Amino acid sequence: MSCICRTTAGQGLYTSLINRNLLAIAFFLFISLSGNIIGSGIFISPKGVLEHSGSVGLALVVWLLGGCIAALGSLCYAELGVTIPKSGGDYSYVTEIFGGLMGFLLLWSAVLIMYPTTLAVIALTFSSYVLQPVFPNCVPPYMATRMLSATCLLLLTWVNCSSVRMATRIQDVFTVGKLMALGLIIVVGLVQIFNGNYEALTPQVAFSLDRTPSVGQIALAFLQASFAFSGWNFLNYVTEEVVEPRRNLPRAIYISIPLVTFVYTLTNIAYFSSMSPDELLSSNAVAVTFGEKLLGMFSIIMPISVALSTFGGINGYLFTSSRLCFSGAREGHLPSLLAMIHYKKCTPIPALLVCCIATIVILCIGETHNLINYVSFINYLSYGVTIAGLLFYRWKKPNLYRPIKVNLLVPVCYLMFWALLLGFSLYSEPVVCGVGLVIMLTGVPVYFLGVHWKEKPKCISTFIGEFVEEVCFTVAGSEEAANTTIFCILHIISLATLSV
Repeated sequence: MSCICRTTAGQGLYTSLINRNLLAIAFFLFISLSGNIIGSGIFISPKGVLEHSGSVGLALVVWLLGGCIAALGSLCYAELGVTIPKSGGDYSYVTEIFGGLMGFLLLWSAVLIMYPTTLAVIALTFSSYVLQPVFPNCVPPYMATRMLSATCLLLLTWVNCSSVRMATRIQDVFTVGKLMALGLIIVVGLVQIFNGNYEALTPQVAFSLDRTPSVGQIALAFLQASFAFSGWNFLNYVTEEVVEPRRNLPRAIYISIPLVTFVYTLTNIAYFSSMSPDELLSSNAVAVTFGEKLLGMFSIIMPISVALSTFGGINGYLFTSSRLCFSGAREGHLPSLLAMIHYKKCTPIPALLVCCIATIVILCIGETHNLINYVSFINYLSYGVTIAGLLFYRWKKPNLYRPIKVNLLVPVCYLMFWALLLGFSLYSEPVVCGVGLVIMLTGVPVYFLGVHWKEKPKCISTFIGEFVEEVCFTVAGSEEAANTTIFCILHIISLATLSV
């Protein structure tokens, strides 16, 4: 018989191994969070930020402050993540704090607005970067851009319907594109600066204004930048799977957000080191123009890299948004038909088709930068409601144990900025921002008709359930009757409202 003695040396080794594992986990979370934030936004938003801010200097300030605001929001979400340890992010927290209706409205806005509009923006970026080398001296034709975007979307929807493994492999391979593009831009930009090409970045030139931007225009510049920072709340969607969230969530935030802000600022500095503000504003694909000016015969690398990045981004958002629909349906907050899966391939075909159709409708509606303002406004609205819930929850349950408890100034400062940003954005773009708010509120009747109303005619759900099973070769993921008719009708009405 043997025994184990816990010597001081043994305890030290054990502690060392535990700390090493925690550091490895924290590093993995940092990579995951950074990778989720850095995406197609940095290839789209610089033009909109510069256009609304009015000068190079103010544009760089917006990027820096945008990172600071994202950091404040992340710290608030870290407290919520360990206080309410449920995966699902905003949806789970708001449902827990404010009840089912508010949680459903966030889910409704995500399914109807956030994911489809983000998908549309990324798809339009993909087509712009693919077509720009074909039309070097003009903006690519409207119909060609939309048709290529829709084709890409349909192709990736088919991939996601066909095989989960194929979808995840595409994501792994095409992630390399964004790293290649950003790395090349930053390195070439730094070489330009070291060679003395930084006149546009000197304070006298950078802050010279052809026009003085209004407060509303500055707010819209922040909305454009916030699109590139979206994804900072990613870890809150998988809180239950995070090891030692009390220690690892703050670590990931403290490293990731400053790093992303640094990368974004360097990327913009690289742009301004080689392009004048007028050149950047007139460019339909900023990275392509950058490559044409500095890379010569190798300039084709830029559109290829960005196209790879955005192609992977579309695939990732399709995968995520369809799973959100699937999860919402299983929780009873969306029609249970969206919880159906293919009986052989185990893919959520109805959820994927809903996401695809909604995105194609939005593709036909507006210009890229208007869509960014639209989706960023709703994103900020959701963030603000969630962080307001943090303050309400502290008042409601003051004695609840909170492993992470941020200083009250953090949520208060965030909410003050949030209120000013949304107020001035709504004042400057009442149609673009207001329509998103109206569509979000259409979720109220959907909630009462589809979720709150339990006793619905069985014949409707039986007919639609059998129809979808035959068309999509699916099997039901839950036993409850579907409410697809009401959902689809109001979904179409809401999208039609947006198009008007």
